[in-house]
Amino acid sequence: MKINLFKNAIKRLTLGVGLMVLITPLSFAKDIKVGIITSLSGALAVYGNQTVTGFEMGFEYLTNGTMEINGQKLVILKRDTQTKPAIGKQVLTSLYQDDDVDLAVGPVSSGVATACLPVAESFKKILIVEPAVAANITGEDWNRYIFRTSRNSYHDGISNALARVKPGTYAMGLAQNYAFGQSGVDAFEEGVKQAGGTYLGNELLPFDTKDFSAPYQRIVKKFKQYKGDKVVFVIWAGAGDPMSKLRRMQPMERERIDFFTGGNIMAVLKSFLKFEGMEGATYYYHKIPNNPMNDWLVKNHIERYNIPPDFFTAGGMAAASAVVTAIKNAGSTDTEKLISTMEGMKFDTPKGEMVFRKEDHQALQDMYHFVSTNYDDIDHGVPVLKRIISKESMEIPIRN
Repeated sequence: MKINLFKNAIKRLTLGVGLMVLITPLSFAKDIKVGIITSLSGALAVYGNQTVTGFEMGFEYLTNGTMEINGQKLVILKRDTQTKPAIGKQVLTSLYQDDDVDLAVGPVSSGVATACLPVAESFKKILIVEPAVAANITGEDWNRYIFRTSRNSYHDGISNALARVKPGTYAMGLAQNYAFGQSGVDAFEEGVKQAGGTYLGNELLPFDTKDFSAPYQRIVKKFKQYKGDKVVFVIWAGAGDPMSKLRRMQPMERERIDFFTGGNIMAVLKSFLKFEGMEGATYYYHKIPNNPMNDWLVKNHIERYNIPPDFFTAGGMAAASAVVTAIKNAGSTDTEKLISTMEGMKFDTPKGEMVFRKEDHQALQDMYHFVSTNYDDIDHGVPVLKRIISKESMEIPIRN
């Protein structure tokens, strides 16, 4: 009797251990934790909140609403950088060190992003930069833990040059004198060369410039000796409204100088009602891309928020797609496996396919040549597609 009882006890224990072996990995699978650092307050909060919305909707779309990747629960941890480099470093450090995130995404500001690059290297964890644009992020300040889904300054500068410059065109750039502006005009200069034009220099102005009379006169003087097509590419963030003020001086009518700018968020596109017929290049406008991911994003965003998705919403969704594609393909959140997987990786976005260039982890992507067009029932200038500027047609410089 005692022997039988002992055998039965062993049998039950063995079955129990077997069940534990089967059940434990499924029941207690490690969550996948992804941090997002962005501007949730302050001057760039509109960009940051769009990024978060796109990021969250991207995970919803890509996981079919389960919020799981390879059977593991996906947890998003959001942190506000307040658009301050020191705070950006602090919150990213906390995410890596205290929250033990598997990887992070963000931020909006190029200055904050630059400050955060060495943090990712120190912790040996991936930072997917979205939507910061300055070229140095995947240039001289880059390290192997940095990937970028957002376009960089060269995408903006080169695409706008290809949209507006041709052999025989004389060109200048006008921008704010900080990382974003400086990088933007440098990129435009590169694009002018690729398009066969001649670059005459820049006007770099204080961030809060409101009066553009003096720089306008300097530009007129610079162009005075040249005949033919003359253009000035304006790159500006925040207040000041340089395009409206410069165009009110009637440079095209008086001097045959065309001031133009690239696409922007819809709030800024309201000012484009005054620029009908202007041509440039843009990163995104919800009516341009034609693919299932963008169709879903547009439909669901309008249903939920009563407005279409914007620039940075699409960018947030692109970053989510990079995360999901990488983890699924790697079958792991191990940093080295992710890096190996992501180098050269193709992934779908609302803009269509992107690919991480192996040399600098920059996502190569299409841009859009547009003509600003007014419609009676739309409260902003609509960037109507003229042609796709393919990722293959732009020679985006590789870091030194």
